[in-house]
Formats: sequence, structure tokens, C-alpha cells
Amino acid sequence: MALTTGIVGLPNVGKSTLFNAITQAGAESANYPFCTIDPNVGVVDVPDERLHRLAAMIQPQRVVPASFQFVDIAGLVKGASKGEGLGNKFLSHIREVDAIIHVVRCFEDENITHVAGQVDPASDIETINLELVLADLETVEKRIDRVQRQKKSGDKQAIAEYEVLVRLQAVLAEGRPARAAGLDQEEKHIIKSLNLLTMKNVLYAANVSEEEMARADKNPYVQTVKRIAAGEGAGVVTISAQVEAEIAELEGEERELFLQELGLETSGLDRLISAAYGLLGLITYFTAGEKEVRAWTIREGTKAPQAAGVIHSDFERGFIRAEVVGYDDLIACGSLGAAREKGLLRLEGKDYIVNDGDIMNFRFAV
Repeated sequence: MALTTGIVGLPNVGKSTLFNAITQAGAESANYPFCTIDPNVGVVDVPDERLHRLAAMIQPQRVVPASFQFVDIAGLVKGASKGEGLGNKFLSHIREVDAIIHVVRCFEDENITHVAGQVDPASDIETINLELVLADLETVEKRIDRVQRQKKSGDKQAIAEYEVLVRLQAVLAEGRPARAAGLDQEEKHIIKSLNLLTMKNVLYAANVSEEEMARADKNPYVQTVKRIAAGEGAGVVTISAQVEAEIAELEGEERELFLQELGLETSGLDRLISAAYGLLGLITYFTAGEKEVRAWTIREGTKAPQAAGVIHSDFERGFIRAEVVGYDDLIACGSLGAAREKGLLRLEGKDYIVNDGDIMNFRFAV
């Protein structure tokens, strides 16, 4: 699945440093605004201990983790919705992602210029959010003008869309995100083609210095980000982009020792990736055999034929049945053969909703 999470924020908050650490893709990072103009894209493996346990059990020829894309989008500034700082181009990049990671600067450093002259997470968040809201308001108002003409002819679809758009307009005009309109699934589907920026889920990444990492919970800037996120129903992950860049260069035991020295069980990046994966409403199922053990990404609530289609469209088109065993059941049994003997390997049909951790084998005919 080509699902993407966009990394956004003001210039010089640590977005590109974080992106480099996540993907090790070598995105340019420099101490001046608009360093990043075209978005950098990197594919990220989703950390999942279950995959490694399955591989240890089955001993396949290769192991393929689940993954998705992170997109490093250039820093936004006040007035971006009106084109300031190449804002229109940047906003169009955000429109193309599935969810947003909003990096917020929570550290002081006189050697790193802040675009507004001082570190103020509340103001930084307000600046970004307002620009996204204003861009969405313009999109909605343009659509209202078009739908209004269709509505006069009695077009039922136009009437339904108009009612949703008017609700969105009222919320956006108050400076609140489209998410705050409380649309149901049917209403969201009606306006899906607008791809509204503030309808996307948001995860805040509170970026602290290496020195602050051990006491990040007491950092007043981090506390501000958490308070704002709680009011929005958004998540927060506290990280140090600089530390993560150092961790990303280490492997194996050396990496584990460095984490221990910092008093961390897992890297901030692992937590951020996992949180972003959850933010997109994704789950993982596995295929397991001698040739390959592989994690596949699907949306929660996906039925078996559509899950099969992630592997190949022929699997969905010719779907017959799926052989399924739960992850915990398989681990308890010790092998697929033992799970089959105990009746835990079952056949499921077209209406089966895939669970996170299912190990599946699809039967199909085309």
C-alpha cells in the first residue's frame, strides 16, 4: 500500500534531521529557511518483533517487513496559504499525504535560527495550523460556489454535498480544523475528493535537545505541545532528532549500549514509526513459508479478498478461501503443522475481517 506520512513544521525545527535519521536517505539539512523545496521521500520499515519470531520459527530464505513512506515537506511560514515562502507548492505536497507528523521545536540553541526569532511551541503550532485551515477554507468556499449552481437544479448529490460543505465552512471560519466538524463516514466520503489538509490525522513530534532527552517530561515546551495535542485529540512523541541521527548510524550491540546510556528502551524513531503506523489506522498480517516470511500492510477492517489483493490483484479477483491462524496460536503451537493438527488453522471466506497478526495463505483461481 502506498501510504504516506508527511513531516511538516516551521523552518529549522529539525524536520530534515529527523527525516535523515528515519530513512537514512541523505535529505539535505542546513541552517537556513527553505532548504527543502521539493519533498524528499523515504521508505521506512515498521518495527515488529512478531516478524522476527516467525522468521526464527520458519527459517525462510528471506524476511520482508511492512513499510510505508515518510515525506519530508519544506518548512511552512506565516502566509503560506497566500503563497508566502513558496507556500502554495508546499501545501500541495501536504495534500498528497495520508497523515501528518508535525515537528515542533522544543529546545533552545542560539546557533540555530528560529524563523520567528524565539522558541514558542504554541505560536509555532498555531502558525502551521492556521495556514492549513485557511488553505482548506479557500478550497471549501470554491467548492461551495460550484455546488450551489448544481443544487439549484435539484441534484440530490449536490444538495447533500452542499450541506456538508456549509458545516465545514463554519468550522474552518472559526479557525478550527475540518476534523472538528465531526463528520460521519458517509459525509467524509462525500468530500473525500477535496483532500482537505485539516481532515488528516496529526501526530506531534516534540523535538528536544540531547541534554533535555533524559528529562523531557519536565521540559515546559514539551508540556505545552502535550496540552495542545490533548485538546485536539492528537498524539505526541518526544524525540531528539539529533540523538536519533546518531542512533541511526549504529547497529546491533553498539546501538543497544547507546540506548542504555541514554536510559531508553527503544529509539524515539521506533516509537514515532509505530505511532505513525497506528495513526494511519493500519494493521499487519503475515504470509509465512520456506521461501519468505513477509508482513503486509492493510487498513483495519479490511476483508480477506481485499487483503489478498494487496499481494496481487489476481488474488482478490479469483479469491476462494483463506487459510488463517492467529499469531499467538501459532507461537503457542510452535509450527504451522502443529496448529493444523490442533484445528487452529482454519478456512475463512469472503466476509472474513482480517485481524492484526493473522498468518494467512490464500486460495484463488483466475
